[in-house]
Amino acid sequence: MTDLLYSDVEEDLRASVRDLLKDKAGAEALLARIETAEGYDLKLWRTLADEVGVAGLAVPEELGGHGASAREVAVVAEELGRSVAPVPFLGSVVLATTALVRAGAADFVRRLAEGRAIGALAVPLSTAPGAGFPSSVTASASGTLSGRVGTVADASVADLLVVPAAGPDGPALYVVEASAATVSELVSFDLTRRVADVSFSDAPATLVASGPEAAAALEDALLFGAGILASEQTGVAEWALTETVSYLKGRYQFGRPVGGFQSLKHRLANLYTDLVLARAAARNAADALATGTDVPIAVAVAQARNAPIAVKATEEAIQLHGGIGMTWEHPAHLYLKRAKADELALGTPGKHRARLADLVNLPA
Repeated sequence: MTDLLYSDVEEDLRASVRDLLKDKAGAEALLARIETAEGYDLKLWRTLADEVGVAGLAVPEELGGHGASAREVAVVAEELGRSVAPVPFLGSVVLATTALVRAGAADFVRRLAEGRAIGALAVPLSTAPGAGFPSSVTASASGTLSGRVGTVADASVADLLVVPAAGPDGPALYVVEASAATVSELVSFDLTRRVADVSFSDAPATLVASGPEAAAALEDALLFGAGILASEQTGVAEWALTETVSYLKGRYQFGRPVGGFQSLKHRLANLYTDLVLARAAARNAADALATGTDVPIAVAVAQARNAPIAVKATEEAIQLHGGIGMTWEHPAHLYLKRAKADELALGTPGKHRARLADLVNLPA
């Protein structure tokens, strides 16, 4: 195992992303945006993609990327979790780009890595690693796609759709221009990450992988997504704890800060312990993805552990903020919704625990 502490490069990347998000995606801007139909902040996304280089962070340099590892991607995900910024990072950078890199689709990878296009992986957001190859979309002998996929993350702003389909000769991975599909945005529980149903009717498609290569590319993308999601959940939990401690220090009852009450101090201490565990699990998953060591086990551990921690931390934040925490004007509800949505995304904690038991040969 390598050093799980953040490197100087990772801390510099964190500072750049955090400063940008603090300036462009603060609580007031976030709350104002969710009241509009626009949803995503594509101007912020272009800045992240082009100026910070997030779009091609883990893409090899020969494909137009920066050649970083999963550890750097995880740092960005952690900061995006701290801000719940409405940008298509998970769908485009983490899922779609990873699938295309694994499939060797160089031309499409360049479009995504250089920020010229946004991608989405056309599988339900709840799809867990190890779930098998989907068959809701079929490919004809001429290479056109027909079928429907529900609850696809970031599809409503995607230019390219990476579509697993049942091809004439078995599993296959295709790329479809979003303009050739019907994308219907749904009312999402998480107001900062939209999902949509995607339908295809003889849609022109480009085959990028088939057979075992297609199945491996999809599985790698789902594993990478679940592992990186653990860092996002860590960021969500960290925001909840930091904001709650700050609020309780400034809130007075009976002439003393509420945060000084012993029962509340115990609850905050428990949250801090949970956050330390979440960060350790997320860093281990990111390092495993970067080194290729025990990846399925590290990802399963991180997701089984971090999803409940993020939910608990945000629930405590709302309760310990008192009346203001229950209002629409405070951002705490957005973090709770992100935490609950993330708990279902890319596999529930129960699914990851069951998979972990298989991976380490625990009896049923």
